[in-house]
Amino acid sequence: MTAASAAGDALPIVLLSPGSDDDALDACLAALDAGTPAGTRVWLADDAQAGPRGLAIIERWLRATPLAADYSRRQRGIGEVAHLDEVLAACGEADVVVLATDAIPAPGWLTQLAACFARDAAIATATPWCNAGEAAAWPRCGEVAPVPDDLPRLAQACAAMPPRHPELPAAVAHAVALRGSARRRAGGLDAASYGSWYAALVDLSLRLSGLGWRNVLCETAFVARGGEGVPGDGDLDALAARWPGWHARLANFLMDDPLQATRLQLARSHAAMAAVHPQAELFPVAATDADTAP
Repeated sequence: MTAASAAGDALPIVLLSPGSDDDALDACLAALDAGTPAGTRVWLADDAQAGPRGLAIIERWLRATPLAADYSRRQRGIGEVAHLDEVLAACGEADVVVLATDAIPAPGWLTQLAACFARDAAIATATPWCNAGEAAAWPRCGEVAPVPDDLPRLAQACAAMPPRHPELPAAVAHAVALRGSARRRAGGLDAASYGSWYAALVDLSLRLSGLGWRNVLCETAFVARGGEGVPGDGDLDALAARWPGWHARLANFLMDDPLQATRLQLARSHAAMAAVHPQAELFPVAATDADTAP
């Protein structure tokens, strides 16, 4: 076994389900290569959504990526939640990270999520910061900000944060680490009730919480995204019927912003990093061992 493959086996499996936005998929795969350790296991599970250009992007990426990547494609789509439920079931009790296909992970993101899991066995889901991450949004709670143009420096600022991993109302769909043993205990995704991964993930998070597991923020990692995930038709009504207190709980979290001090701390850390690297455009910040330390 090579050092790269050993490192990849120690990290969660990264799952992506390609969509129809070819440019976003291309950017996501490029960011994966740039910010993820070589040998990391990646599964592109296509629910018959990628078009001809998307397939060409995937084929080119598979030939060149340093990651241990596989690609599968259905002949006919079965729907986002049903498809992802089958993919997760195939992973058994392995820890996985479900990454939105339009996400842009910052350097060190996956190593930090794995370290988050290692710190507390009660953590079932870990969500990194995101510019469009709802409860996990930065720099402002519940708001969509532009994709940061200095992700390497922002990743360094995140890695310097104290790893306290505070509770979130639920995991957020831009990127979420799922502990395999907890997910299996809670059961699969409810494809009969929800049409979107956004809503199915909220439902899974609340079931995990009811079983005593934790849904936390991994404040040492950042994954950018062009926009927030959205629920499918009828999904919010289905969530309200099953979890009557959910909408009020989320609204109170967004209004009260219990993570305000943590957001401000990251803002100060980011500003300090930017001040240290005034010519970062000419001399890109290289990843160091400290960037990915637990």
